[in-house]
Formats: sequence, C-alpha cells, structure tokens
Amino acid sequence: MTLSRFFQKIIVLAATLLLIGLPASAETVLSKLLPDVVAAELVDGADAFGALDENIPAVQILKGGERIGWAFVTSDFVSTTGYSGKPIHTMVAVDDAAKVIGVQLVKHYEPIVLIGIPDSKIKALVAGYTGLDLVAEAESGGTAHELDIISGATVTIMVIDDSIIRSGLKVARQLGLGGLAVEEPGAGPQFEINPDAEAASDWMTLEGDGTLRRLSLDVGQVNEAFAAMEDERAGQRALTEPPETTYIEMQAALVSHPAIAKALLGDAVAQNLDDWLEEGDHAVAIFGRGLYSFKGSGYVRGGIFDRIVLIQHDVSVRFRDRMHKRINTIAAEGAPVFNEADLFKIPADSGFDPTQPFRIQLLAQREVGAIEKVFTTFDLGYQLPPQYIRAIAPPAEAPVPDAVDQVTTQSEIDAQQALWKRIWKSKTTEIIVLGVMLTILTAVFFFQSLTTRNERWFFWFRMSFLTVTLVYLGWYANAQLSVVNLMALFGSLVSGFSWQAFLLDPLTFILWFSVAAALLFWGRGAYCGWLCPFGALQELLNRIARALHIPQWTLPWGLHERLWPLKYMIFLGLFGVSLTSIEQAERLAEVEPFKTAIILNFVRAWPFVAYVAALLIAGLFVERFFCRYLCPLGAALAIPARMRMFDWLKRYHECGNPCQTCAHQCPVQAIHPTGEINPNECINCLHCQVLYQSKTTCPVVIKKMKRRAKDAVGPDLARFVGHPNQQQTPPNLRKG
Repeated sequence: MTLSRFFQKIIVLAATLLLIGLPASAETVLSKLLPDVVAAELVDGADAFGALDENIPAVQILKGGERIGWAFVTSDFVSTTGYSGKPIHTMVAVDDAAKVIGVQLVKHYEPIVLIGIPDSKIKALVAGYTGLDLVAEAESGGTAHELDIISGATVTIMVIDDSIIRSGLKVARQLGLGGLAVEEPGAGPQFEINPDAEAASDWMTLEGDGTLRRLSLDVGQVNEAFAAMEDERAGQRALTEPPETTYIEMQAALVSHPAIAKALLGDAVAQNLDDWLEEGDHAVAIFGRGLYSFKGSGYVRGGIFDRIVLIQHDVSVRFRDRMHKRINTIAAEGAPVFNEADLFKIPADSGFDPTQPFRIQLLAQREVGAIEKVFTTFDLGYQLPPQYIRAIAPPAEAPVPDAVDQVTTQSEIDAQQALWKRIWKSKTTEIIVLGVMLTILTAVFFFQSLTTRNERWFFWFRMSFLTVTLVYLGWYANAQLSVVNLMALFGSLVSGFSWQAFLLDPLTFILWFSVAAALLFWGRGAYCGWLCPFGALQELLNRIARALHIPQWTLPWGLHERLWPLKYMIFLGLFGVSLTSIEQAERLAEVEPFKTAIILNFVRAWPFVAYVAALLIAGLFVERFFCRYLCPLGAALAIPARMRMFDWLKRYHECGNPCQTCAHQCPVQAIHPTGEINPNECINCLHCQVLYQSKTTCPVVIKKMKRRAKDAVGPDLARFVGHPNQQQTPPNLRKG
C-alpha cells in the first residue's frame, strides 16, 4: 500500500466516523469554531457554553448556570457544500422542545462576487430560522416551513436551509429532544426518480437549474488551504502560478436519470449507458479542466480513482476502473471544453439514494519531501433538482393530519412575519435616512419652480444629494435596484406571490414602492436621475472630468437616436430568458455593472472590474453613457412610465424653434431638436427647468426682461420724442 493511499483511507475513515457521530473529544468543526462564538450572540440571554455531549458534537448552552439548550454546527452532521465547493458552517441552537432558539452563520466561502448578494443579507436570512419547530419539520418531512429565497442566491440558501433542517433533526433525535427518536430505516416520506421529467438541452440552463453542479478552485484558494494546515511544510511549497489561475473546475451531474443523460450525452450514449447499468445502479458524470486532474494516474496502476470519492450520509463509494467509462462527446449546446470527462458507476449494493443529497470529495495533494505528501479535501455538493424526482404515495391507511398541523402552520407563518419585522427593526436608521431622502426629493419635484430658481444653489444641492445616494444608499446600505428584482417579482407572480421574500430587504422594498408611485407622477427619472447609486457615480465622475477639462463628446442626433433602443433590446432579451430559466437570466443580468461597482465595491474578478471601468471611462466623455444606451433597468422603468398622469416640465413655444439651448445642454440628450422632451429618456435632473428661469442663458427669458425694461421706461421716453431740446435727459434718468 502506498503512502498516498494509506492517507486517503485514513481520511475516508475519519469522514465516515464524523457522519455517524464522533466522540466529543475528537476534532470536530464545533471544537474548531466554538472559541470564536459568543453565547449571547447565538441565543438571547445566554451567558456561556457548558459541557460537550459524550456521543455527538453538541455543546450545552447555559443561562445563569442552567442548561437552556444545545448548540451544534451543521457541517458536523450533514453535507453543507455550497457554490464554493466548501462547507457553509452554520451554528444552530435548539431547546428541549426541539425548537430552534438561535442560528448564526459562522463561516462560509460562498462566492457572493458571482451572485452579487451582500454577506449581511444571507446572515440576516439565516437568523430568521429562530423559532423553527423541528417536531413539525419531522412530521412533514422538512416542508412545514416556507423557504425564502434571495434572488441570485438560490442554491446557497437552499443548502443552508437543508443543512439546518436535516442536522437539526439528527441532533434532536440523538438527544431525544421534543420527543423525537432515532429514525428507523425507511421512515419518513420517500421519493423516487421521475422518469417523465425533461431536461434542458443547453449547458448554461443545466447549470442554472442545478442539474449540473460546480466546484471551482483557483491557485490562490488552494495555496491558502494548504497554508492553513498544521503541517507548516504545506504552505512552503505553494504553487507559483498567478493566484487567479484555475487549479481545477469540476462539474458533475447524475446521469442515471434518463433526461439528464440524453441532454448531456446524446441519445446514443444515453442508451449505451442504460445498457451498462444494471438494476439499481446509478451513474454520475464528472467533467474537469485546469491544472489538477480529478482522475490522476493512480487508477492506472491500482485500478482505483484515489482522488475522488462519493459520500452520502454514512455511504462512501470509491470508483474502480471497471466502474468507469470515458465521455468522448458532450451533446449539450454551449458546453465548455474540458480536459477530462468521465462516467462513474454507483453500484446498487452501495446503499446510494439518488433522491438524497451527496457530495463528490476531491483529494488535493502537495509534495513536502522526497517521498512525503500532504493532503486536503474539497467537496462538490450535489442534489438532484426537485423537477427530476417525485414523492412515493403514502399507504392508504396513513393518518390524516389533525388540528395540530394547522397550529404548526400558523406558528410557522408567525415566525416568518417575526423574521421580516425583526429585519426592519434592525434597519431603523437606514429606513429613516431613506425616508428623509424621499421626502426631500418629493418636495423638490412638487416645488420645482422654486427650487430651480437659483442655478448655483440647485447645482450644489444636486451634487450633494447624488453623493449621499452613492455613498450612503449605495456603498453603505447596498440599496441598488436591479432588473433582477423585476424578474424575481415576475417569477413570484407566476409561481405564487408572497410578500415574505420581498419584505426581507426593507430598503429595496421601500425604493420599489416609491418608484412605482413616482412612475405615475414623474416617470422613470425620479429613480434614474436621483436615487440610482450607479447613475450618481457616473454623473459625479463626469463632473470631475469636466472640471479637469476632459473633452465632452456629443453624439450626432441620428446616431444617438438609434442607440436608444439598445437598452430595450437588452431588457426584452433578459425577460425572455427569465421565462425559461430565472437563474440563467440572472447570470446574463451581469450586463448591469451594479453588483461590481456598488454592492461589492469593485472587489471582484478582473473581467467584471474591467467591464465597469470601461463603462465609467466612457462616461467621462459621454455623460451617463450606460444610462443612455445599455441600462435594462432604465428600459424596464421607461415602459410603464408612459402611464404617468402629469407633465411637470415647463416649456416655451420657442423651445426647439428657434431656440436649441436646452437641447444642447441636456445631460442625456433627451430633448429632440424640435423641442419635445422624450419622457422615456429624461432622468428628471431639472436642468432644463433651471434654464427655463435663467436670466443669463434662456433667450426667451432675456427677451422678456428686455421688453419689460423697455416698457418700464417707455412713457417717460415718449415725452421727449420730437421735443425741441432732444438732448435733454428724461426726468426719471437724471442723477439725483
């Protein structure tokens, strides 16, 4: 037995022991993370942690020396692997009645840079599981609660939700909480593969709906993982490639489902696969590319693929050469080019359940000596999406739920309401600031003639307001609306609307409510021109560019008018994609630079930052370049804005013919040469209203002022017309 394989067996044995319940004295996730958790932050009123349980990794929670519950980390009991391929460590506290009394997201590696969701949002959502009744979850099979999803973080939230419920039930049964007992094999609701389900034909959709799952690691992440090991030698042999270099990108799918097999492999290969598998067998397809191979070369010598292992609960499956077939062609449209693609058989006698979550564990190795290596593992989590499975009908004699279930349901509804109310209470300051901003902006619009009378005052007021919008509303509060919100709203209306998910983000909810009202009064400009953080960033940078005498480009009207429709095409394209796959539409919504520039403060992979930089640089020469031509959110708001009830912007008959002053000075060229303002493009900056009253710029105002001055002196001058002494000064013009 080689040293490498010896280490792997030790790792597999340790993982198996962990899943069936380690002694508290062994190294567990709980023992590693417990020193960093404050009891009072996990459970209100708690003051300390007590003794560890002798059989499972759970610790007592104390209040005044008395035990009030038990705390545990979900990743000690179930797979919690998210998008990152690493566990999401959530600490959960339960009382003797098996009710959750505290939840805290302790540590995770989720790539929020890919989904644009602030870490604080996910933590706030996780905290809302407080009050969850695990007894009700046991009776319903984990469906007694309503799963709230944050747009863009679907898989992450589902992983967290699944890990809280399943690990909570395991702990409650092991400790006998709430009268629960250890579950007998076959107990609980049963599921089976739905052979009638269909799969998408393109790779991107299969990724978006969870049919394919990914583990993506770069050199920097792997170097960091080895450096964190106890063996200091692991960090001294770091890879020398640039940190962003792909170490491995590994994707997997359960192809024993016929629809998935046909979508990924084609009809012919899917038929061959069906012939290869015997009754009860299953198969997983694994694709890989990058510096590291998930197959390695050990299987050639020993017949065992020693770098990967399938783990499900206490089941582990190692693949041998006879359980392996190569994939020569990928049938799915748009599939990436992979270095290796292979099929692996999961034997029927392994105890594998295709309807339950499992993970592919990747063993990474690093040489630290002539014949010595160190190892670390990364997990690719997988769960067959719900459209591919169906529940097995319960026996006819199954008891009908009684009134207790109704009470439980009502309790869960109350818990959901308590969640969003608690979030709103925690955001009191931000809500007040936003309320003040909306009040001020409403007053400016209603009294625009007064507020735009002084050009200098109004300019500095607008710059100050935009600065608050960018810094406070955007970078601090992350209240940046997105076309993704609209797609999520439409999806909710189609699938069953619920206020709960939208109320979880109070600032976004208030902004959308105010935008809806503003559309009826002023059109899209109320948001686009004043409350959009990215729009504010563009305008402020352009003002700095003007101060530095960077030339400003005015596009020819014909070209400018033909570029307008681009943003509408982008929006309609995203909306069309969302009808088939909301996940795919959210990926394509990266055309919006909001996540990179506002939500993530430019802390993101370089292609995203480069894209935003290009837009902002273009905006230095063409003011609000993105707003004018590319913004799908602006296009989405412009469509219902056609229903606005009032025309607030004042115009003269001379506007456009012959006067072109406003048209030339409009920051976004929203005024036609003929003088009409295009409400679809206007951002309500009110600059035209400043010019409307300007005594130094507007020709109409200047002409009126001259006429009034002439009328004021007219009668006195008339007396002296034709007077013998025409050199005499009129009385009203004499000095003194």
